[in-house]
Amino acid sequence: MSVKEVLRAKNLVKRYGDSKNSTTAIREMTLAILESEVVSIVGQSGSGKSTLLNLLSGIDTPTSGEVFYQGKNINEMGGKDKTFMRVNDFGFVFQFFNLIPNLSAFDNAILPAVLNGTTKEKRTYVKELFTRTGLGDKENLLPSQLSGGEQQRVAIIRALTNGPKVLFADEPTGNLDSRNGKSILDLLLSSAKDNKQTLVYVTHDAHLAALADRTIEIMDGELVGKS
Repeated sequence: MSVKEVLRAKNLVKRYGDSKNSTTAIREMTLAILESEVVSIVGQSGSGKSTLLNLLSGIDTPTSGEVFYQGKNINEMGGKDKTFMRVNDFGFVFQFFNLIPNLSAFDNAILPAVLNGTTKEKRTYVKELFTRTGLGDKENLLPSQLSGGEQQRVAIIRALTNGPKVLFADEPTGNLDSRNGKSILDLLLSSAKDNKQTLVYVTHDAHLAALADRTIEIMDGELVGKS
């Protein structure tokens, strides 16, 4: 059985600024990512790694070019379809957590499920993830009461809550020491394997990048080699 593409970027360009003073973050980039594939994105700071991740996930809009999810152009989707895709099909681990400050760690993590109607099974699953990530006793704490590494783990649990088809992670281990970073990436990798999810993650760590099926390297907004 052939493996299908889940994401495709075609002639992708992203510029910031105006016509007189602009910066090109992504330059004419074309690539494909397959179903159930684990892909790491590497490159120096400012190379365009996070920009590419935001474009592939529909968080940001390209200046020109197209991004397709399961053959559908993301930027031609209606608002309702795009929201459904983000809530049900995509999971996000942001570099800066984006936790809601007045919600407990558990309520932050289960929020994607709340949008769909929380079930007993989903709450049990989230509790299991808290235990697996060493946060079993931190469920009721506010984000301000957690360390940066603990907040990152909550963000990862939140990304896994709805069992997304595609996981996007921007430096998911950036606020953790090497041991905890490896364990967190192992959690993402095991989720991808067990649930046949596609995982696309940005990292600056060559050892963690090597755990992917394939690595995409970016330099000055362009692919290094073929992808």
